[in-house]
Amino acid sequence: MHSPPSDSSGGSNDLLVEIIETLETGGLEDDAYQLHDYVDVEALEQLVASSDEDIAVQFTVEGIQLDVSPEGVDVVVEDQPDTDSE
Repeated sequence: MHSPPSDSSGGSNDLLVEIIETLETGGLEDDAYQLHDYVDVEALEQLVASSDEDIAVQFTVEGIQLDVSPEGVDVVVEDQPDTDSE
């Protein structure tokens, strides 16, 4: 894993690590993508932290859709269609 710059804020580093760990859990290795090509982590951190409302930001990295909210980072799982329609 890449070390974050030492002069960046702790909150952004925490969010960055959480996003990377979530992507790795989803099966994507950290050398398979450049996160900054998909999202500005510092801007995302500021947006989520400054919101007075419930907020969630979704974006996709190499086919893995993420949902970032004040509660954390989750992989979005699409609902499977119900095949038993009785």
